[in-house]
Amino acid sequence: MTTPEAPWLVVGLGNPGPEYAKHRHNVGFMVVDLLAGRMSAKFGRHRKAVADAAEGRFSIGGPRVVLAKPLTYMNLSGGAVAGLANFYKVPLEQVVAVHDELDLPFGTLRLKRGGGENGHNGLRSMSKSLGGRDYLRVRFGIGRPPGRQDPADFVLSDFSAAERKEIDFLVDRTADSVEELVNRGLELAQNAFHGD
Repeated sequence: MTTPEAPWLVVGLGNPGPEYAKHRHNVGFMVVDLLAGRMSAKFGRHRKAVADAAEGRFSIGGPRVVLAKPLTYMNLSGGAVAGLANFYKVPLEQVVAVHDELDLPFGTLRLKRGGGENGHNGLRSMSKSLGGRDYLRVRFGIGRPPGRQDPADFVLSDFSAAERKEIDFLVDRTADSVEELVNRGLELAQNAFHGD
């Protein structure tokens, strides 16, 4: 059950610093950066959480939205997310995690509520710190690593040359799905973006 007076908290998962900026693991940061630009909102360090945050609305009359990028590195994201959720009094049902997903082919987009973490340390940290798993997830498929490459090395590497040709379009589409999710709800967003 959503709480109309509370804002939505949209968290892009990633690692801070320019050396990580283009990695597969940072697609969540890429999406919330684009959303902040659309809202003409600027990220700034939040005084109550180890995160950069930006506030605004996706549409006139739409719900308030807090965009966040935890600055604690992926594996410790939960503390920053819980700090923001507590500060803004955001119920678990209005927390959205935007993250990379190894178990989906590159560019595939899936939205869901709750479920497991599939070995994703950022989600595991969020679930532990928030005290539950029933937050929303916007899952951006990055595919499995080729050959015998370690998944940890794969997620901490740049997109391939072929993938880079598509990434701007796919990040834009993912940002569209977040707006649809917040403005119109999970089922309508799934119907609109699960068609691929």
